Amino acid sequence: MDEIYMKEALKEAYKAYEINEVPIGAVIVRNGEIVGRGFNQKETLKDATLHSEITAIKDACNNLGGWRLPGCTMYVTLEPCPMCAGAIVNARIERLVIGTKDLKTGACGSVLDITNHNKLNHQPKVIFGVLEEECSDILKDFFAQLRKNKSGG
Repeated sequence: MDEIYMKEALKEAYKAYEINEVPIGAVIVRNGEIVGRGFNQKETLKDATLHSEITAIKDACNNLGGWRLPGCTMYVTLEPCPMCAGAIVNARIERLVIGTKDLKTGACGSVLDITNHNKLNHQPKVIFGVLEEECSDILKDFFAQLRKNKSGG
């Protein structure tokens, strides 16, 4: 089941790719229904907070009518940064399913571990590696294309 929803997160990542944003996508699921969707828009809308996870959380909160998201699972193609990991904890998301690790800014175990910090009031269950290759490949392709365009090739 996790693969089905990660494919939905990948669809969101492709939306970001199409508008020349770093291709990261997220969906939030409760009771088998997608209640929130998001993709990176920080360059397009000139807002540092518009990461896919934040957008998905805002969408889910709006759709469910509250800021707490108990019983929800977030699927995200790349390991969340510290800001997004903090938002996931704050929103009380129950499970976090991650496609691929972020070895530079990942805050769910790779660089920091905000999601499993025992002094915080909530720790979501974190699962890594769902559709890892597909989630990694879209990022590799995006950055290879970016380098190619910058070099004029």
